[in-house]
Amino acid sequence: MIPGPTPVPESVLHALAKHPIGHRSKEFSKIFCSANEKLKKIAKTKNDVFIYTASGTGAMEAGIANTINPGDKVLSLVIGVFGQRFADIAKLYGADVTEIKVNPGEAISPDQLKEKLKEYKEGELKAVTLTHSETSTGTANPIDKLISLIKETGALVMMDAVTSLACMPLDCDELGIDVLVSGSQKGFMIPPGLSFIYVSEKAYAAKAECKTPTYYFCWNQAKKALANDTTPWTPNVNHIVALEVALTSMCEEGIDNVTARHARLRDTLRAGIKALGLKLLTEDETASAAITAIYPPEGIAVPDIRAAFKNDWNMIVANGQKDLKDKIFRMGHLGFVTDRDILTGLSALEAVMTKLGHKFEAGAALAAYQKALKEKELCAA
Repeated sequence: MIPGPTPVPESVLHALAKHPIGHRSKEFSKIFCSANEKLKKIAKTKNDVFIYTASGTGAMEAGIANTINPGDKVLSLVIGVFGQRFADIAKLYGADVTEIKVNPGEAISPDQLKEKLKEYKEGELKAVTLTHSETSTGTANPIDKLISLIKETGALVMMDAVTSLACMPLDCDELGIDVLVSGSQKGFMIPPGLSFIYVSEKAYAAKAECKTPTYYFCWNQAKKALANDTTPWTPNVNHIVALEVALTSMCEEGIDNVTARHARLRDTLRAGIKALGLKLLTEDETASAAITAIYPPEGIAVPDIRAAFKNDWNMIVANGQKDLKDKIFRMGHLGFVTDRDILTGLSALEAVMTKLGHKFEAGAALAAYQKALKEKELCAA
């Protein structure tokens, strides 16, 4: 139950195990094009999407490399490790980067952004980078409000949706996102190895003015290849075959149903955790539907919690990252995850807390889970 790599369905594992087919064959082009169109449906966009054999970080770098010239002003909204990574990549490419940074567990408020934007002259800001769901904290930014403010400046909207796309409601075209990046090992239910980058016409215009040299990540090469139903360089063929299987499953479930399922899993898990008297890093209003970050009880160490999960229950929960290492533990609930998995996770959590000496009413987490699930079912009805 970590925030990635996430569980992989058996049908996807079977697709991965098939003998590789030629990446210039008609057979592969058919699969590639089908997957590409489904990726657009997941993000609710008409924009081009390129599939890179890379991690989400590779797609983040591609977004910067294809649009940002040295000296361009970039504003980065940093709510955790991965928001900082976007900012650091922009700095590496010579951008003049300013950051809005908040404490772990907090989201960027529209008021904070509005005040910062006042510091820029009209047309001065080239791009704003932001994170939808911050993997390191389980915090979600209010992207609809933030993006509407960014659009008023004319700046490019560049968003990390690595743990939100296919997990949380996201309408790329309605929001007006110019560069959207995600990765395969999260909500898309396949192993690490692919990243996805969606590119708007406005982003293409920035590419035309960009003097930064690119080769592997070049959008011009990718767009030319896409017109011929293929990729510019050798892709991870088996991952794309598996991606098509995973995307077919998601489209059959319906993307709105997929995101509703993730919201239900988040809410039932959080209800159970609270019933044990454990403190959550993020408030309900800004909680990601993909990851939940939890403080350990006083006197109980995060490494001991993780060890008990692994040794007693054969389950892995994630540690905190960087400054949050050993201060929180994180439970992922994204991708190929169901209500049964949340129930199992909470049962194990109760057992772990009991073993480590935390005091609570026996069965409290499971009772809270059942109550929250019933409330969700009544609301759905």
